[in-house]
Amino acid sequence: MQRKYTLYCVVIFFSFYFQLVISQDQQKADDLIGLYESGTYKEEEFDILKKIAFYTTNLDTKLHYAEILIAKGTENGRIEMLQSGYSNKGDALQSKGDFVEANDAYFKSLDYSNQLKDEKLISGVTISIANTYSMSGDTENAQTYYDKGIGILRKFNDSINLGSALLNAGDEYFNNGNYKKALAYFKESGAIFERIDYPIGKAYNLGNVGMVYAELGQDELAEKNMNEAIAILEKLQDYYPISVYLTYLADIYDKKNNLPRAIKYAQRSLQLASNYGLKEQISEANLKLSEFYEKAGQKITAYEYFKNHITYRDSVMNIEKVKQLAKLRTDNEIAQQKIQSDNEIAQKQIQLNLLNQQKKNQRITIYATILATFLTGMLAFGLFKRYRFIKETNVIIERERERSDNLLLNILPEETAIELKNNGKVEAKRFDSVTVLFTDFKGFSAFAEQLSPEELVASVDFYFTKFDAIIESYGLEKIKTVGDSYMCAAGLPFPTENHAYKMVMAAIEINKFVNDIKIQNPESKTHYEVRIGINTGPVVAGVVGSKKFAYDIWGDSVNIASRMESSSEPGRINISEFTYELVKDEIQCEYRGEIEVKNRGMLKMYFVC
Repeated sequence: MQRKYTLYCVVIFFSFYFQLVISQDQQKADDLIGLYESGTYKEEEFDILKKIAFYTTNLDTKLHYAEILIAKGTENGRIEMLQSGYSNKGDALQSKGDFVEANDAYFKSLDYSNQLKDEKLISGVTISIANTYSMSGDTENAQTYYDKGIGILRKFNDSINLGSALLNAGDEYFNNGNYKKALAYFKESGAIFERIDYPIGKAYNLGNVGMVYAELGQDELAEKNMNEAIAILEKLQDYYPISVYLTYLADIYDKKNNLPRAIKYAQRSLQLASNYGLKEQISEANLKLSEFYEKAGQKITAYEYFKNHITYRDSVMNIEKVKQLAKLRTDNEIAQQKIQSDNEIAQKQIQLNLLNQQKKNQRITIYATILATFLTGMLAFGLFKRYRFIKETNVIIERERERSDNLLLNILPEETAIELKNNGKVEAKRFDSVTVLFTDFKGFSAFAEQLSPEELVASVDFYFTKFDAIIESYGLEKIKTVGDSYMCAAGLPFPTENHAYKMVMAAIEINKFVNDIKIQNPESKTHYEVRIGINTGPVVAGVVGSKKFAYDIWGDSVNIASRMESSSEPGRINISEFTYELVKDEIQCEYRGEIEVKNRGMLKMYFVC
């Protein structure tokens, strides 16, 4: 189990505003959002926005209101708004696993904190920076910023935040295998939380001590500490760290060869992580369940969990590929500069040679003239060779640039690719109305068991290649494929008015293609049936990943689209009420009634006729 990522999740919840000693509370956030949107609030706009961003446990909401704070602060020249906005933005991005962007926001917040000359703010953001370095595996920078932050905190009578910083520093030593030093930090932080009777601090401390004992093989002490932590956190309704501790408990019972109990804890961890959109823990819990079910001999179930693990694993990394592309661009520029320099040197050498030759012509006989003619011919031949070399080099550079550009355009929308090339990064963008489609093949796992890996990949590629051609013909945007699932969107990166109609028409073509193949090749080993689901609503889009960066979209609208697909039937297109309202005048649909959807309650659905 890769505990490094898991443990850092626990650290995040202490990266809060150090001037506020209150916990995040979604109900308070919802109440404040209602007040803000109604315009009936009496306090200053900055205060209510700051509280919303702080209280909310929904990461997309936190990010949204952080951006509002930044925009308002920029517009009004309010440093305190900019400090708060960038700090909250860093918290949200850190929780999403976007560590590079998180520290970019934190360093901006630190700059504004220094301008305000507020040491409490400075210490808070410094610890947040340390946490992010710790999460990304940069031990040296993490320890440096922990030392800075803790040093400032010791000046104040601020037990909660000092205890939190000590706990985080202890985690850093834990993740580097220095369990003795980790326990020393935990002992100091635990004593602080016990003295001031701070429940959430005690819970985190107990859980982290339990994880140390788990690593040391002292399972009884580990289980005792983590169960005490979980009991406190359940009362506080703070489910994020519980998913971490549950995964550790699953490991403990796995070592005891109690697979049913291990699976139970891992499934509970996955459920909590899924409810709160915690990508790292979703990935970790899926991996655990894949391992457990494989041990239990349930290979199909193990494969499904492993497929989910891969999906979330690839989406929590940074943007190393961007750096590679930037380096490629820089190398090309250096090559061009070298060629230009060689040209200048060659021209100067030519001028010098000609001048010397003229002087010789004035002093010597016709023999020298003949010799000069010969030399001039050789020089011309040399120039021709240099010209050809320069031309061929330019062709190679241009070809490589085109290859990198085409590769980028094959992965990202054109507008996004241009932004990435020009700026080295891509800002996340919100789209108010986008239509999202998911497809999934019925019984794919059964086919996977019957086919060789080569046959399986070839069959999926055959279908998805046609899907690509269909969505391209409608001007839609492919987002990604995961196993046998295909996802695309309409209405981004450029908003369009008829995106819902285009998506449904593309879905009809996809469904017809799959059905036609089944009819034309009844004896084929891979006569798939496809389920299709579509939903329309707001999304946030951006680039994620480091080793395999990708354009992706997030939001409740995406989740509902996925639910539309899972609630569909083979050979049918299932659309939500939101999509139906946009296409009902042009496309005939059949009302299915309200159908219960996992974690969503009852939703109205329609089959496209």
